Amino acid sequence: MYQLVNADGYKYPGRDTYVLDILPVATGFATTASDQTLNLFDPLRLSQGPIKTIRTDHGNLTAAKVYSTGDSVVCTTGENGTISVWDLRLDPSTARAMQIGGNLPGLLSLACSDATNTVAAGTELANHQASIIIWDLRSPAAPRMQYNEGHSDDITELAFHPQTPTHLLSGSTDGLLNLTNTLIGDEDDAVQATFNHGSVHRAGFLGGATGATEVFAASHDEKFAVYDTADETPLRGAATLDLGDVRPLLGCQYLADVVGKAGGMGAVVGVGAQDQEMFQLIHLSKGAGGWGLDRDTVVGLPGAHGSELVRSFCFYDEQQLVFTAGEDGCVKAWRPGN
Repeated sequence: MYQLVNADGYKYPGRDTYVLDILPVATGFATTASDQTLNLFDPLRLSQGPIKTIRTDHGNLTAAKVYSTGDSVVCTTGENGTISVWDLRLDPSTARAMQIGGNLPGLLSLACSDATNTVAAGTELANHQASIIIWDLRSPAAPRMQYNEGHSDDITELAFHPQTPTHLLSGSTDGLLNLTNTLIGDEDDAVQATFNHGSVHRAGFLGGATGATEVFAASHDEKFAVYDTADETPLRGAATLDLGDVRPLLGCQYLADVVGKAGGMGAVVGVGAQDQEMFQLIHLSKGAGGWGLDRDTVVGLPGAHGSELVRSFCFYDEQQLVFTAGEDGCVKAWRPGN
């Protein structure tokens, strides 16, 4: 295992604050936290604290996604059914570019596509219905599309295909992972593929090629698998890689997130063990035999966030920097030791 050292950090003031998300953008990286704030940091001056702090007004902030990396625009959502679009280049008092939604059940998940001016949100289960709601930000007064039948429980994860952003991946606590063509209104026709993975915690696309068809899913009980959404897949519905429960396999206690690498060179799986105060980054790549975890190039972050969970991470390969956010209220920077 190749180990990094904790080179810098920032701790949120107050007690019992969880740092939830790290969102890399052109002006640095943004974080969300359980104190309902959205903060912008300079990655090279982490200990100096946030450059900007924005107080969101979703009630309880549940999800955040980057809308445009280059323009430093991010979206946040929460329990009051609204979505805010923030331009982090601006002063906090004027940073909210738009607010949409309202009069909706609590929103739990987001996906954004600046290529199509689109934001999608997934609701919690309310009145026996869980919905995927899609807006075109050029005409945001009313949703462009709404799907009510694909899932029967909380919609916990959404992701647009990176090269074909009309295709939307959704995951739910009902166990289903669906791929939907959002140009089609009829739900029976719109759903292109369905997999039964178990209660979905994380999901996303793998591979950077235009025709990339493979997706990953991680469940709330730490089961991990890769599926192929292509119609010609011989075993439609079966996983092309099924690791099962990763805890005994990787000697960890939880899977925090899976983050794609630039250029479609696979992804990085982040797993942690609180009792060992360790967090590990493991490369998920595709070789001649298909997808697999590279156990020979594991990167360890000893100490991690102590006995608390790591909630999110990101990495800058060129700068050899890794950033983590945790339930100890800290954001930490990691780099190779001397």
